[in-house]
Amino acid sequence: MSNPRIVITDGAYVVEDGIPLYLDAIGKSADGLHLEFRRIRQISTGKGTYLLCRCGRAKTMPFCDYSHMTESPKFDGPETAVREPYLERAQVYEGNGLKMHDDGRCSFARLCHYNGRSVWNMSGEFDGEMKNEQINAAWHCPSGRLVVEDADTGIVHEPEYEPSIVVLEDVGLNCSGPLFVRGGVELVGQDGFVYETQNRYALCRCGKSLNKPFCDAMHHHEEVFEDGVIFNDGGVPSLEEWQAGAESSGIPDTSFEEFPRES
Repeated sequence: MSNPRIVITDGAYVVEDGIPLYLDAIGKSADGLHLEFRRIRQISTGKGTYLLCRCGRAKTMPFCDYSHMTESPKFDGPETAVREPYLERAQVYEGNGLKMHDDGRCSFARLCHYNGRSVWNMSGEFDGEMKNEQINAAWHCPSGRLVVEDADTGIVHEPEYEPSIVVLEDVGLNCSGPLFVRGGVELVGQDGFVYETQNRYALCRCGKSLNKPFCDAMHHHEEVFEDGVIFNDGGVPSLEEWQAGAESSGIPDTSFEEFPRES
């Protein structure tokens, strides 16, 4: 059986095999020490193929409504990301008995920071004490920029995901983020090129990325991208919902429980 996949077209992502689609928000934890994902709801897609917007213009977010064709100027979305394998382009940072690979690709989700420390500080300055936190910080990275492995055994620390796509809304920055693709979903370019399969990657949906099809944080850095999905429909979780780890509807995300954050 083939892996579920996403096929890139000029203005849309064609999502095959009915991959589940969710809406999550990024916001502060109850203790205020870090950022985290909170499940808002599952988005109904049906069981077959559906189209997600990649031009940033659709009025039916997160779904494509062909605005990339009907609005002027027409969307031009060539893929510019490098295609070399991840390990060939990533730098390696060692510490805490770990090797942390970093390919520099950033969607500015900021989950790689904890209590004023970055994941790079954890690698170099807090030997042993911060090992679990470094693993947490790395695998919360939606872009797949950071991957950690045990320095002695070579075992890679990765969360186990079912194939899924998460529409990210950044409450902290008041903007709409990328599509967080999880669980080894195959990605096929417009020219038929099959990208290296990763457990985590983030796809641009504001249309502004200079590293298409992947997110490079232009949804915040160039012009604030707001899709109207969460900020205009009353869907932002209340403080009580954040503290309870609850969602307004849908299923709580328990993907990160193996390495719980220390209080």
